[in-house]
Amino acid sequence: MFLIHSIFLIRLFSWLARFREDGIIILIGAVVGFLSGLLGKGGSAITTPALQIFAQVNPFAALASPLPAALPTTLSASFAYSKNNLINRKVVIFSILIGIPATIIGSYFSDWLGGSILMILTAIFVLALGISFLFFSSFSETVVAAIVVPTWKISIVAISVGFLSGLLANSGGVLFGPLFIRFLKLPTKQALACSLLVAAGLAVPGTIVHWYLGHINWTIVLWLSISSIPFSYIGARVALQMKNDILEKIFGVMLVAFGAFDLWYSFLHR
Repeated sequence: MFLIHSIFLIRLFSWLARFREDGIIILIGAVVGFLSGLLGKGGSAITTPALQIFAQVNPFAALASPLPAALPTTLSASFAYSKNNLINRKVVIFSILIGIPATIIGSYFSDWLGGSILMILTAIFVLALGISFLFFSSFSETVVAAIVVPTWKISIVAISVGFLSGLLANSGGVLFGPLFIRFLKLPTKQALACSLLVAAGLAVPGTIVHWYLGHINWTIVLWLSISSIPFSYIGARVALQMKNDILEKIFGVMLVAFGAFDLWYSFLHR
């Protein structure tokens, strides 16, 4: 009888520990989903360290599992933005078509190219972009869906961010959004709307490659998606109600926070 009780208690504690871990992942999905919709990003840059720190997920699974979850998350938020004529089709289509091969190349390099230095440089770049949004506003409430953006500018952004996205296993939203605003000169909300769709597109090849490499934990993907899909839509609806100047300041604060956190995390795990 004692043996039966012991086995029962062991299984109970094991189940409770597993329930706690899954609950943490669901909470991470909700927070990241809301921020994704609000800030026009896939969320992998936040999800990866959060999974490692709070859910003790192994590094490869934490790096790759947020990618497939980013696809439904970004599409959910994009649905909210699409109702307001905020999609620049040329920017989205060219960014995806040019960014996909760059992402695939970056994904294959991830296994034998040390990513720590690139993560540090990316974090510094994100930090600098965030500071620029805090001190130099570019906001405009005018949105023109057919605004003409030079193809060469789109190509530069798509190739550079696409390669980094594949290498670091994130969907690139943390860089696409601010670069669409600063480099392509898109209005804030339009830039965030386009960034979401591009992040969704670039999540596909990265997901396929990392699945082939065996890096993805599909249980984690499920728990992340359950909460991130509805909360990303809510985040997008909140962003649409804001004035662009306020949204840019929030964007700047969050970029500084992401950059500083990723910088600290990268140095901590070198």
